[in-house]
Amino acid sequence: MQESKRNLVKMAFSGEKMQEVPAGFWHHFLPEKEQFAKPGDNAAQERAIEGHKKFFEEVKPDIMKIMNDAFIGHPTVMENPLRNGEDLLAIKSLSEDHPWITEQVEHLKKMTELFSDKVMCFYNIFSPVQWIRIRLEFFDLDFERFVYLAENYPKELQHAGKELGKDIQTLVRKLLTETKLDGIYYCVQNVQSPKYDQKTYKEIVGEDELAVLKLANELSPYNILHICGYAHHKNNLDFYKDYEAGAYNWAVHTEGVSLSAGRKLFPGKCILGGFDNNPKTLITEGDRTDVEKFAEDCIEESKYRSFILGADCSVPNSISNERLRWITYCAQEKNREQGE
Repeated sequence: MQESKRNLVKMAFSGEKMQEVPAGFWHHFLPEKEQFAKPGDNAAQERAIEGHKKFFEEVKPDIMKIMNDAFIGHPTVMENPLRNGEDLLAIKSLSEDHPWITEQVEHLKKMTELFSDKVMCFYNIFSPVQWIRIRLEFFDLDFERFVYLAENYPKELQHAGKELGKDIQTLVRKLLTETKLDGIYYCVQNVQSPKYDQKTYKEIVGEDELAVLKLANELSPYNILHICGYAHHKNNLDFYKDYEAGAYNWAVHTEGVSLSAGRKLFPGKCILGGFDNNPKTLITEGDRTDVEKFAEDCIEESKYRSFILGADCSVPNSISNERLRWITYCAQEKNREQGE
């Protein structure tokens, strides 16, 4: 008897032996600048909803990771020049009834109504200081300033993280109590600087990251920690061994830490991943036979326990739904064979 998709993913989180392995992939649905829409941009929000809906109908994933397109720009971060310590100190938390929070909650109510009766839903949430990095790297296309700020103004960055953390906790609390969201997909990343060893990272960044994660875990056991290696940013995964989550997802191919090695790092936990998400890799360029063979190998390696087949991070927006459907269908076929 085939499990429902929701039950199947719960089994993966709990570590039960499965007869099937769930699969799920995701990418953004708005152009990069539109992802940073201001509150009140109903058209951008509706385009994001339609993009998710089309993806779900065509790919038929076993989980639905909902992207925070149209809400990636935190208002006080977007309005700030982010040049120096004074600018970081100017970052302040919002009120609980700020449109950036209230509209996001209403947006997720609409999204989860579409999918939550069929699959478990997870929402993309950046850890506090990552909202600053994302603005600089993906809106300004400035790939050096975040590290400059982190190295030269660590205490000011810590202040900004505390202020942003207040809003992220408010948002997480509302999302997990007022919508049908099952959990968050929580994005963290090492500061890409040798000055940020594990001790410094924990002091300046980690405390506020962990506060958000602790709250999420109090409200749901189904939270995913994503250690982001997007665009080949490297991370020391040891930084996150004490970050408690229901499942873990990291850049297997960028970090050079295999799925089996990660299982030892996060023992007894559900692992999400397998495919390299970057352009010009198997997932975008491989023929169907090779793609399916890789998927089958990942499934076999998992021994049908504590595993969700996916990718290191968001796959390219340009990838066809058909290619992602190949992998999902392959997993489902493999699952049927296992259950016979």
